[in-house]
Amino acid sequence: MSIIDDLRGLDTNDPGRWPLPFRVAAVAIAFVAVVAIGIYYFVWLDDKPLLDREKRKETELRAAFEDRQRKAANFDAYRTQLAEIERDFGAMLRQLPGKTEVPSLLVDISQTGLGAGLEEKLFQPTGEVQKDFYAELPIKLRYTGSYHELGKFVSGIAALPRIVTLHDIDIKPAEKDSTSSLMLEVTAKTYRYLEETGTETK
Repeated sequence: MSIIDDLRGLDTNDPGRWPLPFRVAAVAIAFVAVVAIGIYYFVWLDDKPLLDREKRKETELRAAFEDRQRKAANFDAYRTQLAEIERDFGAMLRQLPGKTEVPSLLVDISQTGLGAGLEEKLFQPTGEVQKDFYAELPIKLRYTGSYHELGKFVSGIAALPRIVTLHDIDIKPAEKDSTSSLMLEVTAKTYRYLEETGTETK
């Protein structure tokens, strides 16, 4: 008689009459089921939030590690890039006039207008304005001349060895119904670097 036939012949209403091996197996299965259910409800469900939190922390730590590893691998490139930025910044600072150079720069701007053939109507520095790490010196300008002379003036300003920017540009006929003579009103700004110690560039 096979084990399957023995299982079919068991009386489920009277497990006490089952053969000993089947009774032991049934008790073992029931015990394993009770233990599994107990572990699920009293251990797994209680610890699952902690497990999820630790998994999230592991993911965050892994991402932070990979980011730091990537930065470490590119450290030499970052250092080279920083050196280039500092060199470019130094070159830009050298284009900013020191306090003692501002008067000569004002003369250069005025001479640029006259050299372009323009007639100077107004040349008015309005006073230095201090920003975070530099000072800004606006200069109100008014010139009259032809279209090409105005263009030559703007090109001359761009070619100056010091940084000068043009703002609030307004071009209109110098006289009513005149097309050959134009009036340029503009604010030119030059900049001066302020040392962190409060001393000024020379």
